[in-house]
Amino acid sequence: MTSMRVYTDSNITPEPWMAYGACLETGGEIFFPAVGDVETAERARAICDGCDVRNQCLTYALERREKYGIWGSTNERQRRRILKGQP
Repeated sequence: MTSMRVYTDSNITPEPWMAYGACLETGGEIFFPAVGDVETAERARAICDGCDVRNQCLTYALERREKYGIWGSTNERQRRRILKGQP
C-alpha cells in the first residue's frame, strides 16, 4: 500500500480511498499549481482522468468546499459551478 504522506502536511483529512489515488505517485505539488499555470493544471488533470478514485476525490472536495488545487480533475471555479448546479 502506498503511503499517505502527501496528505499529512495540510488540513486534508485522510480518507481510506486516498490510498488508491493516482496522485500518490507524483508527490502532490502538481495538484496545487500557481495561478495562471495552465500547463501544470492540465498535467494534473491528465493524472486525475486515469484515477480509479476520481469521483471520491471530487466528492471530497465538493463536501469540504476546497478552494485550492485540482481535485477529481476539477479546479476551484469548476467546483463552484458544480455546487451551483451550472453546467
